[in-house]
Amino acid sequence: MREFKESRKLSVEKISEYASKQSPICIKNDTISDTLFKEYGVNRGLRDLNGKGVLTGLTNISKIVSFKNVNGERVPCDGELWYRGYRIESLISELGKDEFGFERTAYLLLFGEKPNPDELSKFINILGHSKKLPSNFTRDVIMKAPSKDIMNSMTKSILTLASYDRTPSSSSIDNDIRQCIQLISVFPMLAIYGYNSYNHYINDDSMYIHNPKFELSTAENILRLLRPEKNYTQIEAKVLDIVLMLHMEHGGGNNSTFTTRVVTSSGSDTYSAIAAAMSSLKGPKHGGANIKVMEMIQNIKDNVNDYKDKDEIEDYLRKMLDGQVFDNKGLIYGMGHAVYSVSDPRERVLKSYVEKLAAFKNKTDDMMLYNYIEELAPKLIAEKRHIFKGVSPNVDFYSGFVYDMLGIPLELYTPLFAVARVVGWSAHRIEELIGMNKIIRPAYMSVMKEKE
Repeated sequence: MREFKESRKLSVEKISEYASKQSPICIKNDTISDTLFKEYGVNRGLRDLNGKGVLTGLTNISKIVSFKNVNGERVPCDGELWYRGYRIESLISELGKDEFGFERTAYLLLFGEKPNPDELSKFINILGHSKKLPSNFTRDVIMKAPSKDIMNSMTKSILTLASYDRTPSSSSIDNDIRQCIQLISVFPMLAIYGYNSYNHYINDDSMYIHNPKFELSTAENILRLLRPEKNYTQIEAKVLDIVLMLHMEHGGGNNSTFTTRVVTSSGSDTYSAIAAAMSSLKGPKHGGANIKVMEMIQNIKDNVNDYKDKDEIEDYLRKMLDGQVFDNKGLIYGMGHAVYSVSDPRERVLKSYVEKLAAFKNKTDDMMLYNYIEELAPKLIAEKRHIFKGVSPNVDFYSGFVYDMLGIPLELYTPLFAVARVVGWSAHRIEELIGMNKIIRPAYMSVMKEKE
């Protein structure tokens, strides 16, 4: 065994050395200049300079509005997010003080209609009794080869769950609905058990595995599963529930949802499509933005004498834009969005709940810092850069702050995004199966030079 490990180490070193020598060749031969994109009228990343995506499909699941047509002109407006014909603000405002919205919003997204009380009760019951992993799955799959990358751990678990499914590849719609519901139900366990295993085996901390309570909401169960004593307050669960609702769905064009539809269109199974979406979401350009916001906030606290001093915050943000501080990339994280310009509706909704939680947690000084950055950053960015659309805070600006106040570790930030977004992925998978029935195969223009 020792000889094998040494041999493997030597092999990895040799491959790494070879790859290091070959990478400049790849860079030389795989770089495509902006000139060619302009010459052929092709948009990088399927988005034009204004951030508008290339139209690649139709959907009846959600709608994002960032511009309005005024007298024939396309004018930026406050952002809007619609789920199945209802504005997200409306869906949240309908909830009673002690009601949770994740489950009823999941029903709406999956089936296209609001549930009546009886339908909601049945759906919650089905979700609750689906919160059960196969026998010994936690021990044999999640606890084996634990990783700090909880998204990878979850993806491994998703693909392995297919082995426990008697009809993993059946293409019937009812089979896909059943699989999607089961995945939505077990995602919190895959995330939190994955973290607990990592925290024990790699961080050498205590490990506890709590079973979910079938009668509790998804938000309540997440906090219960995560905390050693299983305690949580109503306001904590309520704010987490709102975050999950806001992250559930965001149109068919976001990277992970489009990935779901691409894989689904090939005829692949539910587990493979959702695993592919997970692999997309874990990318820092997609699902990890709130982690960068938290790192930035900590950097400001560490380097500013008084972070309640607005002028001092402004000076430091200017240095950040100049690439002099933090990660030297010249960015203020949590500002701007690929689609929204004037405002992100999710951020507008979330902020009021963040303020309530901050007051409850005695984090008003931190809240003041966030308010200063939200006020100053758009103005400074506009002064510094030539921008094609407005800049405003996005939902990631506050979601990391919420997770921090709830005591959720950084390793679970993106996995909790997935716990919410798996609902949207599932809805788009079902719509793709029913409404499209054609493989997604966009064209790429070759700019290769022929060599004789």
